[in-house]
Amino acid sequence: MSILSAFRSGDASLIFATVLSRVFVVFCCMPIHELAHGWAAYKMGDPTAKNLGRLTFNPFAHLDLIGTIMIFLFGIGYANPVPVRARNFKNPKKGMAVTALAGPAANLLMGFIAVCCYYIFLLFPVNTATYFIRLFFSYAASINVTLAVFNLLPIPPLDGSKVLAMVVPSKFYFKYMQYERYVMIALLALLFFGVLDTPIYYLSEFMMKIISFIPNLIYNLIV
Repeated sequence: MSILSAFRSGDASLIFATVLSRVFVVFCCMPIHELAHGWAAYKMGDPTAKNLGRLTFNPFAHLDLIGTIMIFLFGIGYANPVPVRARNFKNPKKGMAVTALAGPAANLLMGFIAVCCYYIFLLFPVNTATYFIRLFFSYAASINVTLAVFNLLPIPPLDGSKVLAMVVPSKFYFKYMQYERYVMIALLALLFFGVLDTPIYYLSEFMMKIISFIPNLIYNLIV
């Protein structure tokens, strides 16, 4: 749910949960996303992020102003990318792909944890506190999954554009990346006009069903 929709609802718990879930993503999930990139790069042989102090949970080492604003407005966004030097990898293409995938994988893991917490609190009696907690974990899971799906789009500077290098011939990839600035402007326009809302929504819903399968199964067995 968007911030605007939450405020229009007039539901104080809904508004608070929506805002707090985005604060949680900005100050917890996004930093872990970037930390995962840096950690994967370090394990693959590139110490750049470690040397620059980016292997940290400190959110202020990772936040990007525009990406943060996008999180609050659209529910999706990005942090300050962790610097990576492909030449430090034994296999540059593989190293970049694994490093790029680490961020979305971290978001999916956090989304799964949030889903598990949501189902745990479904076992508690309904009151104001449990209602708010369920909303919070529901939104936290949804935003994390949406972030993972969004970042896997093959559009620079998103992670998917780096994974693309693994499957596309180098000459075509480098030609595509020459237009990175213009592609980024187009991405912002598509988000602003809502063109990407539908495909991202359906992909995110599909991914939510996957990570919710086991927690939902266990919950149904219990109740």
